[in-house]
Amino acid sequence: MSSEVDDSSAPLIEHLAELRTRVIRSVLAFVIAMLGCFYFAEPILNFLVEPIAEILRSRGQDPQLIFTAPQEKFFVLFHISMLAGLGLSFPVIAFQLWRFVAPGLYKNEQGAFLPFMIASPMLFLAGASFAHFVVTPLAMNFFIGFGDIIPSITELLSNGDIEDIADKEIKTIFLGSVRESLAISLKFIFAFGLCFQLPVLLTLMGMAGLVSAKGLKNTRKYAVVGILVLAALVTPPDVITQMILFTVVYALYEVSILLVMVVEKKRVARQKAEGIYFEDDEEDEAKHPDEA
Repeated sequence: MSSEVDDSSAPLIEHLAELRTRVIRSVLAFVIAMLGCFYFAEPILNFLVEPIAEILRSRGQDPQLIFTAPQEKFFVLFHISMLAGLGLSFPVIAFQLWRFVAPGLYKNEQGAFLPFMIASPMLFLAGASFAHFVVTPLAMNFFIGFGDIIPSITELLSNGDIEDIADKEIKTIFLGSVRESLAISLKFIFAFGLCFQLPVLLTLMGMAGLVSAKGLKNTRKYAVVGILVLAALVTPPDVITQMILFTVVYALYEVSILLVMVVEKKRVARQKAEGIYFEDDEEDEAKHPDEA
């Protein structure tokens, strides 16, 4: 009896040791990437807040952001280095995850799972790029547009209109905090990056049999409402920005339906080859879609 317990505990210990090795390698890759990215944190910050700077230039204002606490700028750069380090080390982390999970999968499961690990970061990068180059400029232009436009101090001094600085009329101008400006930019980046994961999520659910292409088609009207609510939550109260997000996410929903159809065709072909596919089940599902 004791020998059986020892034999059953041995694989568990081996799996835990393997998991520890993979975690250590992943953490080391993240730490090294984070330290390396800290050196480039300032250029990355400038890149992330460039939409705000461009809007300020178009309004005739100096492209400047402020920080109100001595440690604020340091922690902003540290935050950027963490996020950039995570993105840079993601291939290593994903590889370690794959090496840990792959031995427990069949070859056909490995072939199905690997493309999604490659497609997921690419789709996230596409969503993040769309947010940074399209959505963020529109949103920032909307928000900053509520502020007054005044000439910069440098321009006033060069024109000899220094007395305009002491104008008695109250002016409300944008003096952006570097921390808050970065936070809203990252909010758009992560929101759109996650929205672009919709095809991966629905396709994986289709492979697991949790959703079907027919079911996704029948729930289009609910998907439209859900996407509209999502657009209202993650974008400013700007109709143009909301419609852009709605159009993009709904297009991804339609792409997901096509991908699920491909998955279902492959599953049916495999079941027919194995002799376990029955057309009666498909007919029953067509007759009673609500019960399926």
